[in-house]
Amino acid sequence: MAKTIKDMMAHARDGLVELTPEQARARLDAGDAVFIDVRDGLEVQKSGKVPGAIHASRGLLEFALDPAGPMHDPRISSGKTLIFYCASGGRSALASRTARDMGYGDVCHIGGGFGAWVGDGGPTEG
Repeated sequence: MAKTIKDMMAHARDGLVELTPEQARARLDAGDAVFIDVRDGLEVQKSGKVPGAIHASRGLLEFALDPAGPMHDPRISSGKTLIFYCASGGRSALASRTARDMGYGDVCHIGGGFGAWVGDGGPTEG
């Protein structure tokens, strides 16, 4: 039987660590995590991103995560925690599952996404 998006989201969230914006900001301040923005380019251009975040749109994420891939950013495979975010938390949950499936162990996402980050006073750039 074919999976629905509801099934895929439940699978993605199974065992996923979800950070509050406040917890994510503490990780940004500590410098012990890599933030990955999986929104589309136009979204990032319009509203900015978390300072220092890597932009890897959800549609090209696997290419960015693969160390042998042409779009890989070495910060992704630095051994630091990967913190994904999107606009509201759905795509980042799916991205987190993809990262775990590709062998990344220390993965989490921001609950409520960039909207929650900004709403909680999180800093932005660009």
